[in-house]
Amino acid sequence: MKRRQVMTALGLGAAGAVLAGCSGGQESAPSTQSSEPQQTFQWKLVTSWPKNFPGLGMAPERFAEMVRTMSNGRLDIKIFAAGELVPALEVFDAVSAGTAEMGHAAAYYWKGKTPAAQFFTAVPFGLNAQEISSWINYGGGQELWDEVYKPFGVKAFPGGNTGVQMAGWFNKKIESLDDLKGLKMRIPGMGGEVLKRLGGVPVNVPGGEIFTNLQTGAIDATEWVGPYNDLAFGFYKVAEYYYYPGWHEPGSQMEFSINLEAWNALPKDLQQIVETATRAISLEMLDEYTARNNAALKQLVEEHGVKVLPLPDDVLSELRKVADEVTKEVAGGSELAQRVMASFEAFRDQSQAYHTISEHAYYKARNL
Repeated sequence: MKRRQVMTALGLGAAGAVLAGCSGGQESAPSTQSSEPQQTFQWKLVTSWPKNFPGLGMAPERFAEMVRTMSNGRLDIKIFAAGELVPALEVFDAVSAGTAEMGHAAAYYWKGKTPAAQFFTAVPFGLNAQEISSWINYGGGQELWDEVYKPFGVKAFPGGNTGVQMAGWFNKKIESLDDLKGLKMRIPGMGGEVLKRLGGVPVNVPGGEIFTNLQTGAIDATEWVGPYNDLAFGFYKVAEYYYYPGWHEPGSQMEFSINLEAWNALPKDLQQIVETATRAISLEMLDEYTARNNAALKQLVEEHGVKVLPLPDDVLSELRKVADEVTKEVAGGSELAQRVMASFEAFRDQSQAYHTISEHAYYKARNL
């Protein structure tokens, strides 16, 4: 009984002390909440894609909604599709000039401004989606990207990946290298330069204009993305043969570009929200394309009778040889481009060594 009385007394005393402390704290501690409203930001984001286009076009829409929710409306981003505010291939200029605070496109479109930009979308026979994401986030790629874009007043983050693409749609069979000569094909980036050196004629037109160009004969072939987007554009209506693999774009990295002055004006918490949202969108896009391409390919073959064919080995071999030459020449344009290529290729070699006994070995085993 005595022990119980002592414990009760101690308990009551402790409780009283806690309550007294709380009461005292409420009276003396200053409020940590600011009476001033937090600053809000209204941004414009321009894209290279048609309005609400599946995958590519919806990624910036989802990004803006995600940022709006996470920031509780403090950062509101309005999306402008290709042609609504600026043409599809002028996104980088608009962001650099501050016409829009953000853009969503592919870095290889800006090769005329800085050839090194191409390494941050796709290099023929280069990194796949998994590898390029790892290179940017953990292999020094992001720091190099910042360095490449800084003279233009632009910062970039990954904006999604479509995975290994298809080689494209053709109006004739590709059975030898001779079939590439004189071929007018919509193909941007380093892949276009490779085609040119093999006698083809690369053409760079926005996605929304490809169908008409194929239909009218302005081009003989096109690469775009893969079954999901190609089905949406209806390319099966104007081209007979669908070739693989996408040697020119083994893992097409999209980008969110940001005007550097606008970026620096954001509070740290909003910068973190933007960066986190780009990471989320990047993963979401690859997940979506992986799932949708599977279903779309089945539909193209079974419902529309599309002929899906592999490029001949000797054609791929020559494409690889020329691609290596083009990559080295692109990198030879500047000391910075050489450093980007060195980092990119070192990461590719390292990844290939491991993936030979992991990813590649597993795919081979699964197909036994």
